[in-house]
Amino acid sequence: MNLSEKILATAASLPESKQQEVLDFVEYLKLKTEKEASSNWDSFSIASAMRGMENEASNYSVSDLKETY
Repeated sequence: MNLSEKILATAASLPESKQQEVLDFVEYLKLKTEKEASSNWDSFSIASAMRGMENEASNYSVSDLKETY
């Protein structure tokens, strides 16, 4: 019996209210895993896009950032 089968068998032996709690927890873990994977990819994407830019000369100065009225 593999792990998935053990989880199913154990959950099936619980009362229905506890099975709902198990399902809620599994859905939470799935969402958390997806969020972590997405966050890791976002960080990688931004880091990749910005790589090498710290060595580029800027076309703007500090005075370009100031607003005048």
